[in-house]
Amino acid sequence: MDLNKVQLIGNITQDIELKQTPNGQSVCSFSIATNRYWTDGAGVKQEVTEFHNIVLWTKLAEIAGQYLHKGKKVYIEGRLQTRSWEAQDGTKRYKTEIVGENMIMLDGNKGGDVPSTPSAGEYENHTPAVKKSAPKQEDEISIEDIPF
Repeated sequence: MDLNKVQLIGNITQDIELKQTPNGQSVCSFSIATNRYWTDGAGVKQEVTEFHNIVLWTKLAEIAGQYLHKGKKVYIEGRLQTRSWEAQDGTKRYKTEIVGENMIMLDGNKGGDVPSTPSAGEYENHTPAVKKSAPKQEDEISIEDIPF
């Protein structure tokens, strides 16, 4: 049995730009920052920040583009994916990303631009939390289709 699952809670590091692939699929790419805190052996508090590249597709990308902004706290659940391409100088490049399959906005309605959390019955039609919107495996996306 194999498992490729990532769960993160962090803050968005830049405003999100929604794009369209040549075949019309919505996609957005952004990063979130997560922090880890601990006390070292000398009793000094330490902090390390990690940055994670996120890619969202279809309806999930549209919702993120509409409601998420720099600094917002978000939960992302998805899978790791590494893609490769040949750079202009001929070297092979790699990028590991988290392809989001579920997203929950955690900041609530402080700024007035995020809808309030709906009840369980409203999740299918009105929620900013959307599940399973990554492209299906049979809808292979080539590197040429990604607009960034």
